[in-house]
Amino acid sequence: MIKLLEAAATRHWDDFVARHEDATFFHLSGWQDVIERAFGHKTYFYYVEKEGRITGLLPLVHVNSLLFGNALCSLSFCVYGGIVADDDASRQMLDNQACQLAQTLGVDYLEMRNCVQQTPERPHKALYVTFRKELDADLEKNMQAIPRKQRAMIRKGIKAGLVSRIDNDVERLYQAYSESVRNLGTPVFAKKYFRILQEVFKEQCEILTIEQEGQLIGSVMSFYFKDNVLPYYGGGTERARAVQGNDFMYWEVMRRAVEKGIKVFDYGRSKVGTGSYRFKKHWGFEPEPLFYEFHLVKAQTLPDINPLNPKYQLFIAAWKRLPLALSQRLGPWLAKDLG
Repeated sequence: MIKLLEAAATRHWDDFVARHEDATFFHLSGWQDVIERAFGHKTYFYYVEKEGRITGLLPLVHVNSLLFGNALCSLSFCVYGGIVADDDASRQMLDNQACQLAQTLGVDYLEMRNCVQQTPERPHKALYVTFRKELDADLEKNMQAIPRKQRAMIRKGIKAGLVSRIDNDVERLYQAYSESVRNLGTPVFAKKYFRILQEVFKEQCEILTIEQEGQLIGSVMSFYFKDNVLPYYGGGTERARAVQGNDFMYWEVMRRAVEKGIKVFDYGRSKVGTGSYRFKKHWGFEPEPLFYEFHLVKAQTLPDINPLNPKYQLFIAAWKRLPLALSQRLGPWLAKDLG
């Protein structure tokens, strides 16, 4: 039977996520708590249970926005999602449930953020790719695997006297991250979101901050799951560019991950052709397509809510000119619906 996740079953759910090879960090039950508390959106975390054993699950978030539309997604605010199941029967039950819920809620569309194509007959976007690479236990081999020009950037940061520290407070992360996203013309999330992420995921959530002579250069929040590290929310201050702060920061994430025995560095999602896409390519990572599949309900065409859409260019240009403090106050109101 299909059930909705309740508090008593979260450990059962997470045990399934831990053992299933296709499950990701973004399938963990903690995201239900994070999204409901940080953004106030309704969640529907479904699972199939057979003889007391979970055989499939699907986390869904309903985001209904006057500005950005009405959508049901697995999983909003996350780069991976979709159905994880042991068998085709469980997968089909969950897919049917999602389509039925989308119809009942009257959304514009249902979006499944799959890593691999699951339903070929459904339309999907070729907008996003992910970058993942296996790490060597030998740190120097990881350095040598980075193309020469990018290695020079990292070494420039080392020569500039940059150092990394593990942070327990989101303040410096928020300062660096909010400045970076403002400069890109993107609304920033509320500070409480990052605090909730720390609270819910505990040791699986780590903040690494880069300093030069005590001055903030950059900071990044990474997630650890199974044998993967995912540097997820990061940014640099104005000082970072001159000392290659971002290059040094991600190298430090990689270096520390190797010391912990982590096997895979997941650089995360990027839009094809953007600056972040080129940055990750320069590190020697090869893009892997992400299959975001859509089931259209009220919508007639696929949604196009992304910074590359020409209709958002005036807004992006104006947002880049906002004072940082103002962008920090206004940004969360918009970002909570940009899942």
